Amino acid sequence: MIILGIDTATAAASAALLEDGKLISEATGGGDAIHRSNHAQNLLPLIDRLLDSAGVRLADISALAVAIGPGSFTGLRIGLSTVKGLTYGSEVPVVGIPTLAAVAARVDDREGLICPFLDARKKEVYAALFERRDGTLERVSEDLVCRPEEVVDFVRLKVANGTCLFIGDAAAAYADAITQGLGGRAVLTMGDRYPSTAAAVARLAEEKIRRQEYDPVGPLSPLYLRPSEAELKRNP
Repeated sequence: MIILGIDTATAAASAALLEDGKLISEATGGGDAIHRSNHAQNLLPLIDRLLDSAGVRLADISALAVAIGPGSFTGLRIGLSTVKGLTYGSEVPVVGIPTLAAVAARVDDREGLICPFLDARKKEVYAALFERRDGTLERVSEDLVCRPEEVVDFVRLKVANGTCLFIGDAAAAYADAITQGLGGRAVLTMGDRYPSTAAAVARLAEEKIRRQEYDPVGPLSPLYLRPSEAELKRNP
C-alpha cells in the first residue's frame, strides 16, 4: 500500500510517500511568506518531483491523505481541491487528517507532552496538547485558536515535573512567552529535524485505512477554528 500525504495547512507545503508503513520519499516547499502564498503554484510541481524521485506513478497510489486544518484558509482549500482533483474519476480512497494531530505525530524520538504550536496570525496560535506514551499519541485537549499565553497557562497545569515539547513556527515567534511561562519545562523546536507534516499525515492516514475509516471525497471540507477574513467582512 502506497499512500501520498499532502500538507498545505502549514507555512511550508509538503508531500510524502509512505509504503507499507515506511517513508520512502518526502519533499517540502518553502516556509516563508512568499512561498506560503504560492501553495497553489508550488503544490503540483512538488508532487511531480516527489513521484519522479521515488519512481512512483500516480496510478500506483493506493490512497491519498491530506491535512484538513486548522491552518491557512487558502492553503487548506488548495490542498483539498488538489486531492479531489487527483481522485476525480478513480476509486482511490481519501483520508483527511487534522493538522495539529499530524504536527504532533512528527515527533518520533521522545515520550511525554507535545504541543503543536502554529502561527494563526492576529497574535494568536493554533494549538493542541498531546501526550506520547509507548510510541502512541493520545490527545489531551481539543484544537484551539487563542493567545499563546493561554496555551502556556494550560500546559503549565498539565506538565507537572516533566517537560513539554512545543513544535511549529509559533514556537520561535512566541519563544519568550513560552519560556517566561514554563522556564526549563519547555522544549522548543521548529521541527526541522523531524519528518515533514505530510509524512505524518500519511502515517496517521495509514492507521485509519487499516481500520477501514475513509472519508467521502465530496463532503470532505477544511476544519476551521475561526471565520475567514471574507466572512468577517460580510458579517461585521
